[in-house]
Amino acid sequence: MLPLLLLISRDAGISGDEELHYKQSEDVYDYFVSMGKDQDALNTPDTHLQYYGQAPDNFATILAHWFRIDDIYGFRHILSSFLGWLAIFVSALFTRWLKGYGAAILTLVLFAVSPRFLGHLQNNLKDIPFALAYIAGVYYILRLTYINFKSETSSLILFLIASIAFSVGIRAGGILLVFYLFFAVFLYFLIKYFNKEILIWSQVKRTLILTVIVSFSGYLIGILFWPYALQNPILNPWKSFVLMTNFTTTIRQIFDGQFIWSDFHPWYYLPKYMLITIPIIVSLGLVIFVVFIKKIVEPKHFLTYGFLIFSILFPLIFVILKGSNLYGAWRHFNFLYPGIVILSAIGFYELFCRFKKIPVRLTVSLFFIVLMFHPLKFMASSHPYYYLYYNQLVGGLNGAYGKYETDYYYATLRSGAEWLQEYLDEEEIRGKVVVGSNFPVDWYFKDFANVECQYFTYHFRNDYDWDYAIIGNSYIEPSQLLNGNFPPEGTIHEVMVDDVPVCAVVARISKLPFEGAQALNDECFEDAINLYSAALNYYQKDENVYFKLGKSLNLQGRNDDAMEAINHSLAINGTFEPSLYLAGKIKKENGDFEAAKKDFEALIRANKKYFIAYVELGQIYHQENNLDEARSILKACLQISPRNQSAIIALGETYKETHPDIAEKYFELVESYKTLN
Repeated sequence: MLPLLLLISRDAGISGDEELHYKQSEDVYDYFVSMGKDQDALNTPDTHLQYYGQAPDNFATILAHWFRIDDIYGFRHILSSFLGWLAIFVSALFTRWLKGYGAAILTLVLFAVSPRFLGHLQNNLKDIPFALAYIAGVYYILRLTYINFKSETSSLILFLIASIAFSVGIRAGGILLVFYLFFAVFLYFLIKYFNKEILIWSQVKRTLILTVIVSFSGYLIGILFWPYALQNPILNPWKSFVLMTNFTTTIRQIFDGQFIWSDFHPWYYLPKYMLITIPIIVSLGLVIFVVFIKKIVEPKHFLTYGFLIFSILFPLIFVILKGSNLYGAWRHFNFLYPGIVILSAIGFYELFCRFKKIPVRLTVSLFFIVLMFHPLKFMASSHPYYYLYYNQLVGGLNGAYGKYETDYYYATLRSGAEWLQEYLDEEEIRGKVVVGSNFPVDWYFKDFANVECQYFTYHFRNDYDWDYAIIGNSYIEPSQLLNGNFPPEGTIHEVMVDDVPVCAVVARISKLPFEGAQALNDECFEDAINLYSAALNYYQKDENVYFKLGKSLNLQGRNDDAMEAINHSLAINGTFEPSLYLAGKIKKENGDFEAAKKDFEALIRANKKYFIAYVELGQIYHQENNLDEARSILKACLQISPRNQSAIIALGETYKETHPDIAEKYFELVESYKTLN
């Protein structure tokens, strides 16, 4: 399995977070090389990466410098695959310890048909190494607890220290293994007590001392390559842990056919994503384990199995109860998957062992093989983009398209970039070429001196100056994916996985929208109107071109013409936020309050965080003297964005005539915020 995984990693694309983590690792390297004088690694207000230990990223960069490795991303992907393979290997060792070699081999087989895990294993140098540290930590905690930290187990103690160190070094949440260790020791002696076994105080004392030594050693080693933690080894890791459990960065992604913010997902976001992306064969094995749990978990093995189950369920239950901010499907919870596979393999092994007759065993084995076919077929046809896998519960990737995120990690842009490189060569295009993308693609064109890269957001792509574009289908509304507007106009190549377009290579049809955007920025509104009107001859499905035309007309006072353009924009994309907002503003200015309210309400439904829409809607209700409704809407805005000054002022205005003292307090609050800023 190892050489195959290393080989597969050579085809992996650069993942969504990888460039940021690589740049941070370079800053960490500079920090240590300069003996702490270079402080860039400690100043990351936008990425918050100072709060991550990101040990694997740092090690990869250190080794790349030492051995003068130029293909840094290729090297990172090899390291990621190796660490992922170690996670699989440790899981098999864990299973062997619990149930024997037969179950251990089944563990390897189930991993081999786990597309999501194998997909992230190629290039996810954060979540996959953490999965290794987590399952290794649980394994060695149980092994040492089971034999009561006997002196001849020094190698196991070292492995546990390494597991804790690695987990803490990756992210602050790795400190969970320390709590697990103390909890396991507590449970061990508690079970002995209830079993009325004699507790020898010297033995208890020795175990507790060793537990403290192991925990402290693992923690200390874990922060050695983490600059932020080294500034204050006690307080700063704790600050990081608190920040990670209350992560403020939120993004919008597709779930259940809705385009919603990550902090507004329903409680079942994580379990449902796991249910529809974990292969049916693994989930079935888990069900079989539960069915036979009384047979499998004998009293003497209650602690080992119970603790393994706890290590899977506790993080899931914790984030559900806490209502944590989650995105990227369940990639942040890849660390739970090895434990799930272990229990699934044991479940299948127990099932096989219950049937002694050869015909029955062959039938069960055949059923097992049939269930492997779906994920294996997907990997064979979708190499190397295994992480896009969805199981039969949603009809595979084809059934999930437009209902759930597909290439949220932008891995498929590598295929688009490689196709465009060949195209430029075949067409013998040697002059300057600007390649735009909704994700950085600079690395793919590092050997092309004539190529310059330009980043843009998808909906505003034609506002920028580019000749060709590579566009992933991430962060696009589901309606736009399903109504044929993606891939966009000008597409000359599609990257397909199953029957789903996940990436498009686009040739520029016309630069009139770019010229129109420049004219609009320069307040040359008549020129902008002419340019955008001409651009419509080339772009019939770009909602932003119609919107910018409408905006230009509105700024010229031609509201009837502006509304005609805006209506065209909304016909293409009914949830295009700039068009909804401008439509509401124009109708509000014209005194058509009922129509304006519908637009602002639609805008809030489309985006709960489009805060100015709450203010506009609240002001309409205020003008209609419906103060209760106005206040309710503005308070709803402040529940999401408590420091939104526009909403606070608008709310204060609703009290100005009836309760001037309350209004004054709101206005004073705004002034205090201005002073703080």
